[in-house]
Amino acid sequence: MQDNSFLISEKTGRLMRKYAVPCVISLVTAALYNIVDQIFIANADYLGSFGNAANTVVFPLTVIALAVAVMIGDGSCAFVSISLGAGRREEAHISVGNAVMLSASSGLLIAAVYLLLADGIITAFGARVNDETFRLSREYFFWISLGIPFYMFGQAMNPIIRSDGSPRFAMAATLAGAAANIVLDPILFFPLRMGMAGAAIATVAGQVLTAALSAGYLFKMKLVKLKKESFRLNFKIAFRSLALGITSLLSQISLVAAMAAINNMLREYGARDVIFSRPEYAQIPMAVVGIVMKFFQIVISISVGIAAGCIPIVGYNVGAGRRDRVAELLKKLLFSEFAVGAIALLIVELFPRALIGAFGAANESAYYTDFAVKSFRIYLCLMPLATVNKSTFIFLQAVGKALPSVLLSLVREVVFGVGFALLLPIAFGLDGVLYSMPVSDLLTFVIGLCVIFSVFRELHGGKSEKIAEI
Repeated sequence: MQDNSFLISEKTGRLMRKYAVPCVISLVTAALYNIVDQIFIANADYLGSFGNAANTVVFPLTVIALAVAVMIGDGSCAFVSISLGAGRREEAHISVGNAVMLSASSGLLIAAVYLLLADGIITAFGARVNDETFRLSREYFFWISLGIPFYMFGQAMNPIIRSDGSPRFAMAATLAGAAANIVLDPILFFPLRMGMAGAAIATVAGQVLTAALSAGYLFKMKLVKLKKESFRLNFKIAFRSLALGITSLLSQISLVAAMAAINNMLREYGARDVIFSRPEYAQIPMAVVGIVMKFFQIVISISVGIAAGCIPIVGYNVGAGRRDRVAELLKKLLFSEFAVGAIALLIVELFPRALIGAFGAANESAYYTDFAVKSFRIYLCLMPLATVNKSTFIFLQAVGKALPSVLLSLVREVVFGVGFALLLPIAFGLDGVLYSMPVSDLLTFVIGLCVIFSVFRELHGGKSEKIAEI
């Protein structure tokens, strides 16, 4: 059986590239599922901004499923990495088996809830902006709900496969699913003109393929060998694993709360705007902000990929008591994250019209393009701080510091993300929704900086003591 002892001897920069690059590609590819759908929707003349708005309505609901999946997968990944570093292999295989059972059962449960309560759920996320948006949201949501169990299983297994020392396979499984989606989308959209149903069916087909490949890997794991008893729920180990993944859950769920608040504020304050109060333009703010969020999702996928790719490295070194290497990884991680955010900021500030052009701006009114340019430039103006914030949450999770990670995530997404989305429009109208993002990121960065300084002091307190117990 192989081991991961090279994680405490190989150069940290080389390890980051080895683990982070496949993870980044996996997460960006996963993000492209929804984005590719939206590009085809926007460029289908029979859907346009109505279809974009419907996609924006349903997107947060896929994030809820993702939140549960990444809590299970990231938590097990961190637990397995720390356990292997500490030489506790028996606990590692139980954590993986429990993750398989939990992801499968929760996927079926969420799909059932979505199918039974569809109308009420999409209404809560702003689908009633007009009749056409509601109709398209309902159609898209039905098919997406059918794929939820496969989506969740594939997403939960991805970090577990990385923790088993196979980041490239995790990447390949995600890439295969995305490729299937990209191939099917134009066929279902244009020759067959299946619209929102076609977009969803293409997405679900890709998710099924990723889930199948991930399930197949479980039979040939390298560092963790699954047994029959692995699949018997061990409440103690399951709880400890899920505790390490709770930050991933909350960061995604709280993002859903922020998106729900934003969608409803866009609907409410758009109805008070001189232009967007007109029925033919009512869906534009929601459609545009949805597109801006999709670009941001790509950037955050890169950010999260870099940080999540480091989880097995950080966790193993934590288990082995190597504070010096953990501190070195943190420095390199923060620098990399700031650079990603800075490059993304240059793109949105310099080329907003090119970005919106990919989403069917040529088929829309000038109001659509003007609001899109303003949204890109305001909403995403502090992306370097957003990427650093996200990596801070994940790093704290990786070293076993679940509580500060959870609290920071909740403050960013719920207290600030929801709070400012609700309050700023009172003073600034529709623009207040756009200001909520940079204000939230700035304040979170200030708080997070204090936490990071504290972690650095602890890491430099010794080279061989353990800094986390699970």
